[in-house]
Amino acid sequence: MHPPALVNPMHKILLMAAVLALGGCSTFSHKASLEGEVVYLQRIALPPSAHLNVKLQDVSLADAPAIALAEYDGPITGQVPIPWRLVYHPKDVKPGHRYSVSARIEAGGHLLFVTTAHHDVQLNGQDPQPLRIRVDPAQ
Repeated sequence: MHPPALVNPMHKILLMAAVLALGGCSTFSHKASLEGEVVYLQRIALPPSAHLNVKLQDVSLADAPAIALAEYDGPITGQVPIPWRLVYHPKDVKPGHRYSVSARIEAGGHLLFVTTAHHDVQLNGQDPQPLRIRVDPAQ
């Protein structure tokens, strides 16, 4: 029998450096989140089939479609305020760009409520959370 091999201290250092370096890889990348609630002023109940869609978008270019960074789309299990959470990659946030959150409520293929005002977000950790988004009846 041979005695167990001793681990070279330099190999330990190299192994630890490799593990730390992997922290910057996309598979281990840090994600950020933005949380909020959707409200509407009308005193009506939503149908059981209603679902909420919330998008975080880069709206920097006026002559181009907005670029989605994150989206929440799910059933509504209660009444207002309706909670939501968006998870995005901070690496997608670019200095000098403008970001906005929009929401819509649909049921049975029909749009019931939609944001009509622009909801800017900074994505720098200073945005109020929960972020309250008001939707208005669709016309």
